Amino acid sequence: MAQRHAADEDGPSANAHERLDMLLLPRALPLARGALVLTSLCTCLLLTGCAEQAPPPSTGPVVESPAARTGPPPSRTRESAATESKSAEGKHAAGTAQRRQGSPNEVARGLAGTPVEAAMVHELPGLGPATRARIPVATRQALVVSGEGRKSSRSGVVLYERDADTGWRPVTDRWPAHNALRGWTYDHHADDLRSPIGVFTLGDAGGRLPDPGTRLPYDESEDFESSGTGFLGEPLEGSFDYVVAIDYNRTPGKTPLDKSRPLGLGKGGGVWVHVDHKGPTQACVSLTKERMAELLRLLDPAKRPVIVMGDAVALRD
Repeated sequence: MAQRHAADEDGPSANAHERLDMLLLPRALPLARGALVLTSLCTCLLLTGCAEQAPPPSTGPVVESPAARTGPPPSRTRESAATESKSAEGKHAAGTAQRRQGSPNEVARGLAGTPVEAAMVHELPGLGPATRARIPVATRQALVVSGEGRKSSRSGVVLYERDADTGWRPVTDRWPAHNALRGWTYDHHADDLRSPIGVFTLGDAGGRLPDPGTRLPYDESEDFESSGTGFLGEPLEGSFDYVVAIDYNRTPGKTPLDKSRPLGLGKGGGVWVHVDHKGPTQACVSLTKERMAELLRLLDPAKRPVIVMGDAVALRD
């Protein structure tokens, strides 16, 4: 009886479900058809949009790239992508900072103008940082006298000019020269027979002969006389035909013959660049007559010329 009662309970419930399905099925079918039509329409629109954005097929031959043959590159991890992004940002910031500061060459010369690569900027050869620092910023001509040794009386001389863009360049060959009999010293005194080491301005000229065409103030005078013989017995006549005063213990703006000694008589004076007499000097630097005339024509007071003089080792300081 218990089993039959359970069966009676199941029977009427199943019939009710069948009747419910028959009522809902006609209504569900139109909804399903509508959903299918909507899905097909969206798919068509999507395919149409992709076709419009896709590039036209190439009519030429297809060349397979090496990347296509070897497969796509390995995917980057999030960490590597972040590192590359930070690196790019750093490069951008560094480039921006460099543009604010100016090109290396503009910073070096302290001037605005056409940027020039730093490698094109030339320093005076053979000079160390301490010697270069003594050259005035406004100077654009430098007569470099490099002695063969601290106790040598032989030197080489080159005139350089500085261009705002390309730096220093030689405008003469290396000329042979003489300096003092006993070489060079940092502490020159009268009659020590040594040439002073240092950087000195050049501003006044003169001589027994007429002005060869210099732009420096030139004092032509018979008082530029020299007589007697030098340390090797060579005649001194004509040594002062052309002279350029070195501004060591003298008052600039006066004739080289001026006897004033701002540092006192004990520190010597009358140190000139003059005509060579084929032997050592007392303290001066000497060049051949032809080179002296050329030097006078080249020196330009507008370029604030200086002489950089000393033995080669001292100049590298």
